[in-house]
Amino acid sequence: QVQLVESGGGLVQAGGSLRLSCVASGNIFTMYVMGWYRQAPGKQRELVATITPGGSTSYADSVKGRFTISRDNAKKTVYLQMNSLKAEDTAVYYCRAFRAQYDYWGQGTQVTVSS
Repeated sequence: QVQLVESGGGLVQAGGSLRLSCVASGNIFTMYVMGWYRQAPGKQRELVATITPGGSTSYADSVKGRFTISRDNAKKTVYLQMNSLKAEDTAVYYCRAFRAQYDYWGQGTQVTVSS
């Protein structure tokens, strides 16, 4: 069982930055692909970025060059550094851990970007 707790959301002006953190419980964090997803009001949840146990990353086109995902396996934590934020980045951001048949989600953290 893996539990995920996100933090770091908040209100920021357009052009600003935030760093989200997601701390995982359990002893096999290093075996999971970690991801950040987001859901804006009235929209479907969408992928933002993922990072494999080996550190390979992928990003949605909408955030490439602005967001950076990273992980610290010793701290069982995955980060999302968000720069040059735009109003359209406003959403609840969720952390996800998955491998094979295992799939876990956090409760989400609100990010609001004012224009």
